[in-house]
Amino acid sequence: MRVRVLGCSGAIAYGCKTTAFLVGQDTLIDAGTGVGDLTLEEMLGIDHVFLTHAHLDHVACLPLMVDAVVTARQTPLRVYGLPETLQAVHAHIFNDLIWPDFTRLPSPQASFVTFHPIETGRAIALPHHIIEPLPAVHTVPAVGFAVRDLPEDSPWWVFSGDTESNPAFWQRVNQMKVGALVIETAFSNRESNLARNAKHLSPAVLADELDCIAPEHCYPIYITHTKPTETATIMCEIAQFDRVRPPRAEVAHDIRCLSAGHVFEW
Repeated sequence: MRVRVLGCSGAIAYGCKTTAFLVGQDTLIDAGTGVGDLTLEEMLGIDHVFLTHAHLDHVACLPLMVDAVVTARQTPLRVYGLPETLQAVHAHIFNDLIWPDFTRLPSPQASFVTFHPIETGRAIALPHHIIEPLPAVHTVPAVGFAVRDLPEDSPWWVFSGDTESNPAFWQRVNQMKVGALVIETAFSNRESNLARNAKHLSPAVLADELDCIAPEHCYPIYITHTKPTETATIMCEIAQFDRVRPPRAEVAHDIRCLSAGHVFEW
């Protein structure tokens, strides 16, 4: 199991790339601006792209990557997402106005890109991995993802996607053998109203969410999707969880800030 972090920022700035994870060598989870750091050879090796939702910071590099390698590919690039996500990407990106409609080029019968709808809870078996869409609660239809290697006892790499408070997510995750959790916290507590309206987490809400982890489970937790101007404040507020309220979790969580270039491997 190997997941390479290409981008994990909630916006762009120097050194900050938006969400994209490379699973093994052939699968992307989201296609934010971090995809731009891949070589052409690495892009050519990607056969599957799984989208959590249609917001620009998660799909921005999908059309650019397709254009970079499309004529060198022997098979279509398979793009997976909720039906609403695929519809939005088709209508607003691959629409022959913003970008060529590669789902119909060079012909509808033999296109460069194919769309594949997914649904929450129904796992997809790939040649080297199992990927399960997880519930997410966001301003648009969205999912998170859990990924593991094919052996059934392999740990899951779990990604919340963009979400607010989400009991259904924890209900499923608590049934899994988790190797690492990547969870978003986009705004600091001082922006908690904005976080609530945008359906993102802030540290105070994250604290309540992490209390949903089953007491017998313990695994490293990585914070993603922080806004560049807020990252230091967010991590400081997370570090002060148990200083501002009584500890409620039986196990102290190992919480770290995710960074581009990090590799999960087991």
